[in-house]
Amino acid sequence: MDVKLPKLGEGADSGVVVSVFVKAGDTIKKEQAILELENEKAVASIPSPAAGTISQVFVKPGDKVSVGQRLVALDSGSGGATAPATEETRPAEPKSAPTAKARPARTAKSEPEPEPASEPAEDAEPAEVEEDEAAPVSAHPPAASPSLRRLAKDLGIDLARVRGSERGGRIVMADLRSYIQRLQRLAAQAGRGDRRPARPRAEAVDFSQWGPVSVKPLSPLRQTIARRMAESWETVPRVTQFDEADVTRLGELRKQHLEAYQQKGTKLTLTPFVIKAVANTLLKHPTLNASLDPSGESLVLKSYYHLGLAVDTEAGLMVPVIRDADKKALVELSREIEALAQKARERKLTAEDMKGGTFTISNQGGIGGAHFTPILNLPEVAILGVGRGAVKPVWREGRVEPRTLMPLALSYDHRVIDGGTAARFITDLVKELEQFAESLVKL
Repeated sequence: MDVKLPKLGEGADSGVVVSVFVKAGDTIKKEQAILELENEKAVASIPSPAAGTISQVFVKPGDKVSVGQRLVALDSGSGGATAPATEETRPAEPKSAPTAKARPARTAKSEPEPEPASEPAEDAEPAEVEEDEAAPVSAHPPAASPSLRRLAKDLGIDLARVRGSERGGRIVMADLRSYIQRLQRLAAQAGRGDRRPARPRAEAVDFSQWGPVSVKPLSPLRQTIARRMAESWETVPRVTQFDEADVTRLGELRKQHLEAYQQKGTKLTLTPFVIKAVANTLLKHPTLNASLDPSGESLVLKSYYHLGLAVDTEAGLMVPVIRDADKKALVELSREIEALAQKARERKLTAEDMKGGTFTISNQGGIGGAHFTPILNLPEVAILGVGRGAVKPVWREGRVEPRTLMPLALSYDHRVIDGGTAARFITDLVKELEQFAESLVKL
């Protein structure tokens, strides 16, 4: 039997092979990992659906594979017949039923591919959006009511390309309406060539003419980061609000309770203080915890506070999510921060670990630097950049005192948040940090 790449999850239909754990002749058990696959920013193991002997391996590290593509051939029979497995793989080539089915799914994306030589940006953008918004490829028809199916058929819309928002991916009228509005925006963008001119591709330069060079391909993770950052930069009219918080007292609280936290098996850094303060401030300013609906006509207000924490790793930036940060004690936050940061550095984060964030914090204090302008982590509408605290002279109570000031930078989506709202948020955040209750620190 051929072991094929299974469905990877919502919105994910491909990945890059990181490592292959088996070779021809190996005997494996059911659920044993046969390879590791990198998809978006997560690395996951792909298990074998059955026990048997590997007769052929079709992929190698670095290969990009899609859902339904063959990974290995597995002889699960008792006769140990490697030959039949090989025979079985030969008819699979001419049979090409999977290939024939896969081709139509790709044509919508592959049509723009011949164009980039002359108009790269104009064609690439609609293809990018359509690829991200399309529902995962499935052998079964999408779940929807008969009336909705009839309407989609009358409109000439393939429901397989519409992402369902209800339980189990069921498609409702709001999903179909959102999809149509998305198509209308793409059509409008295509018709505004004079207002959004295609950006010319950068001219290729032979740098070796001036000295030795080496070429290092971008990892799949770095390519994902680049694509998302470019999308955020081009989509969102962003503004950054700067301020500083006096964290002298926070530093003293940290020192007072450091040993007690160590006895509980965790380190007490300034990061859990910041996360708790941000969560408490978001409770007062729900707009910064929201997302703009893709139609641009409504705001999705979330009643949960899942904070993303940007983690710097050798592979690139990852953003695991701390769920219900508003409900967790400082010691819980400390433990979770350590655990998620460790998983990120070891590339053990799952896709689920990085989903569902409502607001992101990028803390560069451990590295250095002061103010910076973080880029929004879509579909969130705000992100907080935290710099390294520095001792500065501060006029306080009639005299100059040395105080530790921590730089803060709040970048926000100006389509949703006005300057007054952002200023009030960061002012309240500074108060939360400067007047942090000791009762929240005590164990």
